[in-house]
Amino acid sequence: MAALNDLGLVEARDGLAAGDFSAAELTEACIAAMEKARDLNIFITETPEIARERAAESDARRARGEARGALDGIPIAVKDLFCTDGTLTTAASHILDGFQPTYESTVSAKLRDAGAVMLGKTNLDEFAMGSSNMTSYYGPVKNPWVGANGEDLVPGGSSGGSVAAVAANVCPASIGTDTGGSIRQPASLCGVVGLKPTYGRCSRWGIVAFASSLDQAGPFARSVADSALMLEAMSGHDPKDSTSAPIPVPNFAAAITGDIRGLRVGIPKEYTLDGMPAEIQALWDQGADWMRDQGAEMVPVSLPHTKYALPAYYIVAPAEASSNLARYDGVRYGLRVDGDSLDDMYANTRGQGFGAEVRRRVMIGTYVLSAGYYDAYYVKAQQVRTKILNEFRSVFEDVDVLLTPTAPNAAFPVGAKMDDPVAMYLNDVFTVPANMAGLPGISVPAGLDADGLPLGLQIVAKPFDEETMFRAADAIERAAQFTAKPKYLGGQGEMD
Repeated sequence: MAALNDLGLVEARDGLAAGDFSAAELTEACIAAMEKARDLNIFITETPEIARERAAESDARRARGEARGALDGIPIAVKDLFCTDGTLTTAASHILDGFQPTYESTVSAKLRDAGAVMLGKTNLDEFAMGSSNMTSYYGPVKNPWVGANGEDLVPGGSSGGSVAAVAANVCPASIGTDTGGSIRQPASLCGVVGLKPTYGRCSRWGIVAFASSLDQAGPFARSVADSALMLEAMSGHDPKDSTSAPIPVPNFAAAITGDIRGLRVGIPKEYTLDGMPAEIQALWDQGADWMRDQGAEMVPVSLPHTKYALPAYYIVAPAEASSNLARYDGVRYGLRVDGDSLDDMYANTRGQGFGAEVRRRVMIGTYVLSAGYYDAYYVKAQQVRTKILNEFRSVFEDVDVLLTPTAPNAAFPVGAKMDDPVAMYLNDVFTVPANMAGLPGISVPAGLDADGLPLGLQIVAKPFDEETMFRAADAIERAAQFTAKPKYLGGQGEMD
């Protein structure tokens, strides 16, 4: 039998239900794996005491015949962007030193109420601003996969700790946030499944805000079926969040039927980029063949404004960030660096509390919102965003889902691209359009590059049609049969 921490969520659920092991035993295996993986710098705050307490409560419920469902007793990791009652919440920033919320985010509360066991709060790019997890005040997370020459690789970002926790078999599932690709891109780089739901599917209440019209919580897991169980537990209308959609939560797992006959799959021509590695294109072509072989129809489509999504995003997101981060002033909580005046205290606190990438984005956002530039930049970016949304709506009149690459490259070495912000921003070129339009997207591990590193394929669906998205993603997963393991776990980085 596999080690308990190696089990996926469905396997862990079934084992707990059958009495093969207890939640306490499963949790102890995950705590041991967490301790073993400390060199990866996955967690900012470990919470083994909370985990043991919740595991014991789960076992007591099972003994009474009162198990709460699929997640009861399952250890998970929580991105340190979700506020957790009484537990340090930092957003990986110096400016939130010592902040312990007195409330729980809606998503983490839903998971807690479903019986999930929190192992700890995971590392991330500071305030979720990054594509490599290199901007964290607490240092970079290492990808469990290693380079061809043994070099440390980035896990992607911003949810680098959450993805590494799943990829390193610390826990079966975790939660992150996706503003421009911060779940799907790291999932591709680490060889796991990463899902961004439709904007409004999961509540944003209690999540430290980056860009409010773009942020969305979502799960990492080891399979499409696992991610469906996670999403069902995380979803639902929240009256505390005005952007939370008042719609029912489907049985997402039931949507995975294994049958995609007749499904119309769009292949957007604009996702073929100049200089894109041949192996990315080859994997994309292979994905189309896999779906065609299972009865789906491939349909060429055009999204001409896709090329403007990334530059528009890097106007809209920093603008919203500059507004959201104005609350961090050293007055009420977190870091305070005194000065000769109130203005000096503000400047000193923010100058020392925010890292370079956060300061860069706040300055960009303040600039594009300033008098004389608001119409030229911010308003224009919002107009482009509307065109992007309308193009997706038009395309989805003819197709059910879109198939694209997830990321333009495999994982790269720690420290690479840090001197070129634009090169770093290009990591999100395939994922940002879905955020700009509020669409659901999922990345499924589908192959390896020439160096034996994972590559993902992305399925994008209509708003609130995660059920069709899961059905299509399952078809990719079954065809790819991705079983490669990172060398960190003793794997060879090869397909079986």
